[in-house]
Amino acid sequence: MTTRLTFHGPLSSARADTIVDRLSANHPHTVLDIGCGWGELLLRVLEAVPEARGTGIDLNETDLARGRRSAEERGLAGRVDFLAESARGTGRGPADLVLCLGASQALSDADRPTAEALRSLRRLVTDDGRVLLGEGFWERRPTETELAGMWPGARADDHLGLAELLDLAVAAGFRPEWTETATLSEWEHFESGYQADQEVWLAANPDATEVRDRLDRHRAQWMSYRGVLGMAYLTLVPVLR
Repeated sequence: MTTRLTFHGPLSSARADTIVDRLSANHPHTVLDIGCGWGELLLRVLEAVPEARGTGIDLNETDLARGRRSAEERGLAGRVDFLAESARGTGRGPADLVLCLGASQALSDADRPTAEALRSLRRLVTDDGRVLLGEGFWERRPTETELAGMWPGARADDHLGLAELLDLAVAAGFRPEWTETATLSEWEHFESGYQADQEVWLAANPDATEVRDRLDRHRAQWMSYRGVLGMAYLTLVPVLR
């Protein structure tokens, strides 16, 4: 399903390279990736910082296997571990750089995990380190009709506005070094790439009703949050305690 994607989220390679340049300037020796998936950004950081070592944790074995293969192909296998384990209460930190891209729910059992996740991220990063948080936010408050078309049980308080998200980061013990948000083009590349292989397959196998229904359902959900749901990439500096 994801062979067309470099990142499992609305993140372009150009933006990723700029982020990696910013993060590598702090010369991290240890990098922890929460909910790493196949760890593409983690691997790019390790390529940029030869002295760094990384750990990615996730529960998806398929994604972890892809990350291990990619690390092997890029000569990084000796500097990174992809581990199948939960991030909740993890003792893997503190690390000089903590990545958490679209995975704050991995750090908390709460229905709305952002505040608790940010407190956990402060615990997991060294005092002179950095956190890169990729977190969804509402570009504008969704209408009831839009919510009804999104994921099952979607609610207006599933996400915050960008200003509220930044306030939560400050309350958790960070200062925002850099704030940026995914463009519509990045979202379209992600959502199209997420389903492209299956759409091509379905065109040649039109009687596969289960696949067709799933793809149509996902596209309808995307159209309901397109231009409403945003993704913020926050580079966060820990406040000294």
